Amino acid sequence: MTPSTSSSVPAAPQAEHSLTRSQRLDRLPFTRKHGKLLGASGIGWALDAMDVGLISFVIAALSVHWGISKGDGSLIASAGFAGMAIGASVGGLLADRIGRRSVFALTLLVYGLATGGSALAMGVGTLIVLRFVVGLGLGAELPVASTLMSEFAPARIRGRVIVWLEAFWALGWILAAVIGTFVAASGPTGWRWALAVGLVPAAYSLVVRWGMPESVRFLEQKGRHDEAETIVRSFEDAADQSAGAQTAAGPSGTVGAANASGAAREASEASEATVRAAAPDAVGEIPQADTVESTGGIWSRALRRRTAGLWAVWFCINLAYYGAFIWIPTLLVERGFTLTQSFTFTLIITLAQIPGYAMAAWLIEVLGRRWTLTVFLTGSALSAIGYGLADSEATIIAAGCALSFFNLGAWGALYAIGPELYPTAVRGTGTGAAAAFGRIASMLAPFLVPVLVVAGGQTLAFVCFAIAFALAAAAAFTLPEQRGRALAQ
Repeated sequence: MTPSTSSSVPAAPQAEHSLTRSQRLDRLPFTRKHGKLLGASGIGWALDAMDVGLISFVIAALSVHWGISKGDGSLIASAGFAGMAIGASVGGLLADRIGRRSVFALTLLVYGLATGGSALAMGVGTLIVLRFVVGLGLGAELPVASTLMSEFAPARIRGRVIVWLEAFWALGWILAAVIGTFVAASGPTGWRWALAVGLVPAAYSLVVRWGMPESVRFLEQKGRHDEAETIVRSFEDAADQSAGAQTAAGPSGTVGAANASGAAREASEASEATVRAAAPDAVGEIPQADTVESTGGIWSRALRRRTAGLWAVWFCINLAYYGAFIWIPTLLVERGFTLTQSFTFTLIITLAQIPGYAMAAWLIEVLGRRWTLTVFLTGSALSAIGYGLADSEATIIAAGCALSFFNLGAWGALYAIGPELYPTAVRGTGTGAAAAFGRIASMLAPFLVPVLVVAGGQTLAFVCFAIAFALAAAAAFTLPEQRGRALAQ
């Protein structure tokens, strides 16, 4: 809950009035308050990933217990992606009109209730309809959450923060793999209990709605300056408290109990004056802002090149990622592995996402966004070829882990880049529209895989995924480098 401004908060010195609220946020260190926002957004992100991941295990389980065909499995998966395409587009538009926080909470509520309802489905038709509704919420949640976090993260580490937000996807997918392995595979009704877990996001939506701050940039766009100032002050106060605590601890890290409160109070007062009146680089340089024009929408002359490049990356990475990972459990069963073995292999492969995110989080502020995304997409292409050629348990797991490592690192970089390409007025729209276009590929992928497997086996399918990754890498290199730059207003 955002604290309100009180009379005890000192008025900002004249030096601060030369800075905009966005610049004041950009110069701050990463504080505990940033950490809480990242954690709250990340939990929603992980729950989203859990839901997307679970459906691959549910499809594999239904192929065994209900005897559904590949066509039915493709329809179940694609219905969710169809909803995601619409949800991403509409969610982005709504985020620019009613706020990032409100849309974030609404998306969690929608897909949480629909996922829980899916557990009661008595036929494929009902499950398809409910998966579409689930997709509406899922599609809107991801671009809105990344936009909200981007608008609060300090500019000099914004890319790294967004990659760590995306890293929660690995936690959600791992949770999905655990639930799939030990719940969905437990018996004929195991998949129902697995989907019932999806009710958790509905409850968590209340935490998001009442426990997270609204975007300062959005509030300023809507003329709600008092609310924006209150939120900025709360983040500055968090930086003051952090600096005060460090000063109170002293070089040795300890202070006497009798002197602790006095030292902390003096340090807090000193740091408050320092943060608000000192030169900008006292807590971090004020970066140069992106000067791209905000008029004309995402296809204006100033933004059309960015939009085209971003859409191309989103389309190709969605085609390859969902084509591979939605079908991996089922394809492993087709290779002769049991359902439990298939789910176990998928769990091991999923664990490789974590170091992939960690590497991307480091590289994105070293090499920059464009190079990091390009490198990880290239690695994904090579790994996809390796997986298609794998012919033993060891090579399947090794190539699968490499694919998981590079692909999810690429996703982290992509989510960092998207919100940085657009000014505040169309940031939600731009990121949501790109995600929506990518979801078209997500819808096609589940139908494409069975066709490719029949035509040329699993090798042909993964060679096609490798080509898609390579095209995404080429498109990524056309995007502008935004490392260290403030978001455009």
